[in-house]
Amino acid sequence: MPSETAFPDPGRHLVRYSGHGTFSPELVVRAAGTSVFAESGRELLDFTSGQMSAILGHSHPAIVSTVREQVARLDHLHSGMLSPPVVELARRLAGTLPDPLDKALLLTTGAEANEAAVRMAKLVTGRHEIVSFARSWHGMTQAAANATYSAGRKGYGPAAPGNFALPVPDRHRPAIVDADGALDWRRQLDLGFEMIDAQSVGALAACLVEPILSSGGVVELPPGYLTALAEKCRERGMLLILDEAQTGLCRTGDWYAFQHEGVVPDILTVSKTLGAGLPLAAVLTSPEIEERAHERGFLFFTTHVSDPLPAAVGNTVLDVLVRDRLDERARVLGAALRDGLDKLAARHEVVGDVRGRGLLLGMELVGDDVLGAGGADRLGAAVTRRCFERGLHMNIVQLPGMGGIFRIAPPLTASDEEIARGVGVLDEALADAARDL
Repeated sequence: MPSETAFPDPGRHLVRYSGHGTFSPELVVRAAGTSVFAESGRELLDFTSGQMSAILGHSHPAIVSTVREQVARLDHLHSGMLSPPVVELARRLAGTLPDPLDKALLLTTGAEANEAAVRMAKLVTGRHEIVSFARSWHGMTQAAANATYSAGRKGYGPAAPGNFALPVPDRHRPAIVDADGALDWRRQLDLGFEMIDAQSVGALAACLVEPILSSGGVVELPPGYLTALAEKCRERGMLLILDEAQTGLCRTGDWYAFQHEGVVPDILTVSKTLGAGLPLAAVLTSPEIEERAHERGFLFFTTHVSDPLPAAVGNTVLDVLVRDRLDERARVLGAALRDGLDKLAARHEVVGDVRGRGLLLGMELVGDDVLGAGGADRLGAAVTRRCFERGLHMNIVQLPGMGGIFRIAPPLTASDEEIARGVGVLDEALADAARDL
């Protein structure tokens, strides 16, 4: 038997699951706060919060304490049984939300939550057609994958019938402009629904969207857009489902991103940030919708639905968010990070745009139209590699026809010094990469 500490070929027995991407070149053996540590002892500032999830950083003392205590008392139950952490988390989540979002279903991942939300919407409305944004990402399970347009659609056979893509209101790269050359999102939204209405067989059930598209390039919906979208849904008898996997629970400076515009969805899904790195997700809806779903036999019975261990962690996450006022902290840190990125944009010609809200920011590098065919991919890869070499983990989204877009989302618990250090590393990496192209 080989030593368990010897890793001559880490990828030998692992399925590669990230499309055309590769695994990180170093094994990570420990993480604490805003940093992860490689087997070599090298420290990497984590500007992605793990998989955009660890809003309290890594190994937060309160989370560690809760896991140790809860796993020794009650970790997993038959899915039909309830426990105090589950009942308490459902009550407390409802308390963070406006009426009528009072009913919660506790699950594991964002894909699972979106799957349950779409399933509920179809059952309640008696319809099957789902609208979501082009460049969306809602998960890899069936209904979630059918509503995902940014990647993973080719080579897997036919998608389920009745899924429609809505144009993304991207202010940096507007598809439809007004007389001043700015994005005319109202006209774009109208045209989008004209196309959807033309294709629909009269069975529009729901619209599933993110308030800020993350994998779609950190695209923040223009002011007024979400309100207008909700009205389009009401006109057609559709339910509005908001996916706040990455924007929920203080990440953007508000407890939920939809509060920025005052629109209340019919169904809300949260995940990633709710477990702060552990597998926990929730679907939240109104008593009326829940009652209608129940009357029609709503079924979403899974192995880990209402598990007590992750629910206890969710309660601790809420404790820390409230105690440390991390919504305010996200606004303050986000402003500092945005200021630093804006200065980089002014200093480096390869930076095309900086956008986002709170501690979910995007920095778009110039595209192929500036660098030539394949130039954006090469630049993005080079900057990512230089950051890694200098001790900063970054995530870049590469979408056809666009430049590389860094999704920058450090933990809400990051220090001022760590934010400044990360911006400094990125500054050096941009200069190095641009010089080498």
